[in-house]
Amino acid sequence: MAFTAGICQRRSHFFFFLLLHQRLLTFSMSVANAGLAAAATSAEAEEAKQVPPTVDAYDALDEDRPIAPDQFDPKFETTKWEIWAYYSYYVGNNGLTLFNFAPTSFQDLLYEAAGDSEILHFLGRDRTINSIVLLANGISFAIQVVLFLILGSFADYGTWRPYILVFWSIVAFGLGFGWLGVHTEDKWPVATGLYMVGLIAYQMCITFWTAAFPGLARNTAEMRHQAEAYEQGEISREEYDFADMMQRNRISNVAFIMQSAGEIIILAILVGILFALDVNASAANNLWGLSVLIAYATGVWIVLSIPWFVLEKRRPGQRLPPGLNIVSVGFWQLYRAILQIWELKQSLLYLIGQLAFLPPSL
Repeated sequence: MAFTAGICQRRSHFFFFLLLHQRLLTFSMSVANAGLAAAATSAEAEEAKQVPPTVDAYDALDEDRPIAPDQFDPKFETTKWEIWAYYSYYVGNNGLTLFNFAPTSFQDLLYEAAGDSEILHFLGRDRTINSIVLLANGISFAIQVVLFLILGSFADYGTWRPYILVFWSIVAFGLGFGWLGVHTEDKWPVATGLYMVGLIAYQMCITFWTAAFPGLARNTAEMRHQAEAYEQGEISREEYDFADMMQRNRISNVAFIMQSAGEIIILAILVGILFALDVNASAANNLWGLSVLIAYATGVWIVLSIPWFVLEKRRPGQRLPPGLNIVSVGFWQLYRAILQIWELKQSLLYLIGQLAFLPPSL
């Protein structure tokens, strides 16, 4: 089977729903940061009125304040090298490992193991390859839903976010190198496990990495000056929010540009590896080539992630709302996201548009 054919294997529509789910979770995280990025809505004001009288005034209004305490602590000021380290991690976590080549290798192994019948015994009965892929996707997706509901709030609250990112990155690194031992058709059950856990690890890594950029943005020298100006009444809330939005957009967009440019270099080297392994010579070479590519991209990810692990400043997260704990606040975030997305019609149309304009092939 030619390598190019392997890359073009038909993917399940699961990947779209996985992306949609991640976008909704990311939005729910951003809602909790509404006091940092957008003016308080009337709904939020109503919530503030309902805060129990036992909570002091600062806690009651904390949700409406656009200034985070860490903005006034010099030790948390964002440095140039920290921002570049943030970009570097994204270049490494480009999806080539567990989100691109791993699914391709997984499906190739299924086809090689099943032969012309395209039937394999999985979870107690004979199933088609498409059925196995869909079940694997569904199981992985269900686990992700549970993990994000329980751990998603750690991205915004407390100080555990950096450590969760390091943990899942290490898991992803191990999975990436694990594919070196899974390149023959008899290993397809192992490949199924690597595939499912790999999807989970990739989504956890990209989500907890993404959650760091609001803190980076608000602690830049520019935003610290804006925060001081707002506290002194020199600028309005709207002006502060606009500056915050632009700073976040700048970091997010530059990260995407750097990731795209870096991936071109990674792919150029990858092509050389393909020729060296002669992946078009046989199905065995093709499968071995995919395993090597996953390991190669994993090695690049490790090298490019180290600067971020070292240089990131462990900034404190938000304080938990009264009456909520680190687990229950995740459900509260999701609830608020569902309610408030109706006020952000452009975001809602974007999500609907992704669903409505799916290519028929998916």
